[in-house]
Amino acid sequence: MLRLVVELELAIFAAEVIGRALVPDHPVRVVRVDGLPAHRIDRHRSTGHPTEDANGYEGFDIVGAPATRLYPEASFAEPVTAPMRVGVIGVGSMGQNHARVYSEIADLVGIADPDVKAGGAASNRFNASYYTDAAHLLKEELDAVSVCVPTEHHAKVALAAIKAGVSLLVEKPLAATVADATRIVDAAKNADVTLAVGHIERHNPAIAVVKRHLQEGQYGDLVTATARRVSSFPGRVRDIGVVMDLGVHEIDILRYLVGAPVESVFALGGRKIHAAFEDHANILLRFQNGVHGFVEVNWLTPMKVRRLALTCLKNFVEVDYTEQSVTVSSSTLGPLDPFNLYQIPLEHHTQKIHVRKEEPLKRELEDFLDAVKHKRPPLVSGEDALETLKVAIAATDSHRTGKLVQL
Repeated sequence: MLRLVVELELAIFAAEVIGRALVPDHPVRVVRVDGLPAHRIDRHRSTGHPTEDANGYEGFDIVGAPATRLYPEASFAEPVTAPMRVGVIGVGSMGQNHARVYSEIADLVGIADPDVKAGGAASNRFNASYYTDAAHLLKEELDAVSVCVPTEHHAKVALAAIKAGVSLLVEKPLAATVADATRIVDAAKNADVTLAVGHIERHNPAIAVVKRHLQEGQYGDLVTATARRVSSFPGRVRDIGVVMDLGVHEIDILRYLVGAPVESVFALGGRKIHAAFEDHANILLRFQNGVHGFVEVNWLTPMKVRRLALTCLKNFVEVDYTEQSVTVSSSTLGPLDPFNLYQIPLEHHTQKIHVRKEEPLKRELEDFLDAVKHKRPPLVSGEDALETLKVAIAATDSHRTGKLVQL
């Protein structure tokens, strides 16, 4: 009888338990995500009531136990940062490409160009705001801007960007005159904004390899550097000559690789088809450390050549900018028969350096944005570009007067 009573009471108790909702026998701590990384969830305070995150899911946690992480800690080693807000002023040939690359690596906020057709097309393609006046673009909250206007307008636009407190990359050459370039450099320094200049070949992966090997002494001492940059006439260039358009690339690269100031410049050049400026020039440079440089540029050759050759004590080094290739040559002379100069026992050794191909402009703009972000000098600073400009202008003066120019 007693057994029957006990079983009946247990059955009644079980029915009561099953019949009511199960509730926790402890307080509940609620966590709301609100879009923050999962590794910060445990820092939120409880509200005492269930809440929903952006996806409508309720979140709960137990007092006294660590908050449940939705993802492994390693997945959020660093907080995600918003892309840098950038703009492009001038969307001619180079400006269009600046806009393209920025659309891939940053937040392209806006484009400015007085040409409605060019500016509108670029803004539509890259889904960016369009301004006919650069002053309006500079009023946006920008981290950086590229100045890609014609050279004669570089100073005006660059100084406006600096006044607005926006870091800037100015396409090469930095300015039309040394005086204007100096004003830009000084203004950027006084305003504490980053100033980079678009000497794009410094960002060519092949040049990066050669620079490193020269510094390591792998080629031996550099004796002479010879550069050739020739092609047919580009209709887009109307405000400068071939020295300022093409020559500044090679002058900058030679200065970069030699690592010493230019001491003197002598140039020969002339005009064949250009209406106002020289379209071919040969430039001879003497550096303070004794290295000699030679640069050939023209707009008259019916093919595009972009090559550099370095004569060093150990090796002869050839660079093809377009192919981004580096070829290193050396030779060994065997026993010489003075009675047979026709057959000289000279053994040649050639090695091709494998360079990972990358777009130089993308590397240039990534370097610029990283310099802005971390407050460090860019690969090509304003001061660097100013020195290159001085050499280029000396070359134009030399070919015009026929005299050697001392720097």
